[in-house]
Parts: sequence; C-alpha cells; structure tokens
Amino acid sequence: MGRKRKGRDISGWLVVDKPAGLTSTAVVNKVRWALDANKAGHAGTLDPEATGVLAVALGEATKTVPYITDALKAYRFTIRLGQATNTDDAEGQVIATSDIRPDDATIKEALHAFVGDVMQVPPRFSAVKIDGERAYKLARDDEEFEIAARPLWVEELVMTDRPDADHVVLEMTCGKGGYVRSIARDLGEALGCHAHVVTLRRVWSGPFEATDGLTLDQIDAMARTPDLDAHVLPLETGLTDLPELRCTPEGAARLRNGNPGMVLASDVEYGDEAWASLDGRAVAVGIYKAGELHPSRVFNQD
Repeated sequence: MGRKRKGRDISGWLVVDKPAGLTSTAVVNKVRWALDANKAGHAGTLDPEATGVLAVALGEATKTVPYITDALKAYRFTIRLGQATNTDDAEGQVIATSDIRPDDATIKEALHAFVGDVMQVPPRFSAVKIDGERAYKLARDDEEFEIAARPLWVEELVMTDRPDADHVVLEMTCGKGGYVRSIARDLGEALGCHAHVVTLRRVWSGPFEATDGLTLDQIDAMARTPDLDAHVLPLETGLTDLPELRCTPEGAARLRNGNPGMVLASDVEYGDEAWASLDGRAVAVGIYKAGELHPSRVFNQD
C-alpha cells in the first residue's frame, strides 16, 4: 500500500509570474508549500533566467496539464546580434562574433522563414534526451552528439523594437516544444551575424496570462492563508480549449468508475475529445461517441 502524500487535497491552478534566477521546479515547490498541497506540477518549463507565466497545477488539475502544454503560448524576448554562445543565451560562453548588423527591413524579411510549420533543432544545453542522457549533461561534459530537428508550429513572429544596433525585441506565438533560444540562434545564422537570447518572458500560455500571475513575494505574504486559496483557479480552467458536455448524475457515476457515460446532446462530433461536467465541475475527459463520453482521464473532486 502506497504512502499517502502529506498536505491538503486541493485541486486547481495557481498562476505565477516567475522571476529570473529560479528553476520552474523551485517555483512549484514554493507553491506546494505555500498552499500545503499534496500534489503539484507545472505546465511547461521556463529556463531559470526566463520570467513570466508559469501555471502551477494542483491535485486533480495535474491531469489537465497536457492540454496547457499543447496550447499556444506567447513569448517576448530580446536577442543580441553579433554574438553566438554555446548555450544560445547570455549565460553561456561566446563562441563566435560578427561585425555585421542587418537593418530592420532585412530582419523583418528573415522572420518570414520562421513562421508556420518549421523544423527546429533544440539547443545543446536543453533537457532533450539523447540515448537516455539529458543533452545539457552531455554538453557540460564536452561530449560529441547530434540533436535531431523537431517540428514546431509558429503562429506569429514579429519584430516589435530595435533599442540599438545590437539588440532586437521579438514576439512569438507558437505551439508545443518551441525553443526561443533556437529561434535566436537560427535567425542569427540566417542573417549572417550570429545571435543569442538576452531576456525572455512568457506573456501567456493557453488561458493563463502573466499579468494575472502572483509574484513569489505575494505568495510568501499569503502563504498558508485563505487569501492565497482565493487565487486558486478551478481545475476546469485547464480544459478551456476542449468542448464541454453536460452529463446526468447517472452518467457522471459511470464516468467516475472509468466506464462510458451518457452526455447531453451537443454539436460535438463523433470522435472528438471533450470533457464532461456535472453542475459545472469536470467529471472526465474522453472521446465522444454516439451520445456517450468514453473517458481517458477521470477527476475526483469530491
């Protein structure tokens, strides 16, 4: 029999405006402590020096994390032209330099190649696994290895500012698995001048906005009080990209036991993924088939 986790059975989402200098895991641990929660996780890692929205899932909401990691996200970042680093950000060592500084029109034209369905090679200093080892560990050990390119959907990539000749501010909206550092590296190569990221902020992720996020100072000030509980968003917030189907109490009982349950008629098509609710609370996520939801995830919010 497994050991029961310590802490409260609390489910939902807490949006954090992550500061620079902390890992995403450290932020999750802070939130778990502050809410005395028995289970927590995050929806999409941010690099330690990155800031912005980090959505922390609590309890049963951790089952909805995939729907946030798969959702579109927006980033605002500044790149430094004329320098490539071994980490593709300002934390690394400069490995190449250039005196070339493209004009604004050239940069804007080059951005078109990075929009739509693109193939992207993750940074060498990343958590990608190579034969069971993290790429960043192999890179630190000066091992020779190759990382295969991966598909990425980039909805938008625009230049929003040019503070000086060396720096460019960009905003990107993309799908799952995008590496901003790779965008900076590859754009620098395309421009023939090298580049790396110097600042990075995730502006929003799925339904979560950085402007709605709590700072760690605010979390500390409200820790272990009802004031912090009041900022916890419902589990259902993580399901906003899926259609909702209402079910009867009988259907909900079947779904909670892992069986197909009857749902009320809607415009959801056969084979679509959806979530079933009873009195506004999520019961299960699954596949809709002929008046029933066939559950793949079941929520216990009693």
